[in-house]
Amino acid sequence: MTDKNAPGRLAGRTALVTGASRGIGRAIAEAYAAAGANLFLTATDLARLEETRANLANRSIEVRLHTADISNADDVEALFAAAVEWRGGLDILVNNAGIYIGKPFVNYELDDLDRVMNVNVRAVFQLSQLAIRHMQERGGGKIVNIASTAGKWESPNQAVYNISKHAVVGMTRCAALETAAQGININAICPGFVSTGMFDNLQASADELGVPLEQLQQTIVSRVPMGRLVHPEEIGHLAVYLASSESDGMTGQSIPISGGMRMG
Repeated sequence: MTDKNAPGRLAGRTALVTGASRGIGRAIAEAYAAAGANLFLTATDLARLEETRANLANRSIEVRLHTADISNADDVEALFAAAVEWRGGLDILVNNAGIYIGKPFVNYELDDLDRVMNVNVRAVFQLSQLAIRHMQERGGGKIVNIASTAGKWESPNQAVYNISKHAVVGMTRCAALETAAQGININAICPGFVSTGMFDNLQASADELGVPLEQLQQTIVSRVPMGRLVHPEEIGHLAVYLASSESDGMTGQSIPISGGMRMG
């Protein structure tokens, strides 16, 4: 069995990770750094990106920070160009950045739909197109999309978020099918409930439902057979596998990591 913490699994490779300033994105950055990857990290908050870099200070890798609003197409073009220019090429793209708005279906505004889709879908689509074209020229590469269990089934009071993650799952499959013979692997990770700031920041959803925040959080945890939230580090380990040569035979997959909520 391969040691999930063994250094060198991504040695010499360059990875672009979006939403790397906190939560799952930060955990993936730390896991990639431990595996030897050089990291181009992007988010909207420079101070939090600096915190991520500080966590990587004892690693013998290179790290570049870049602030961008990926809901803006021009920002996406600029950050991808900067990532490629930095070390002369890109081996791995992690589409992690995302936003969540939870409401009953009839309470969503069209602006809510636009906001979520621009970040969770359009930016992933745009970055993936750019990465695939680049990786086709290089003879291969890895794309890891962070979707959600919300992209594999229905759930109440988060229709817009679910729509966006269903789109990411479908996009992953379609793009993987078209690039399978070109040495490009495209897979998605579908986390369940994760112990990140997004879980703590459910007050708006609790208010919409008319329940205390603590009650909503307890209800969520009660749905997980393992009786706990998934740790961001666990997603980081899976993301390393999907970016490494160990997963060369896998593409187009959407892998749940949900504490047993759904098994498939």
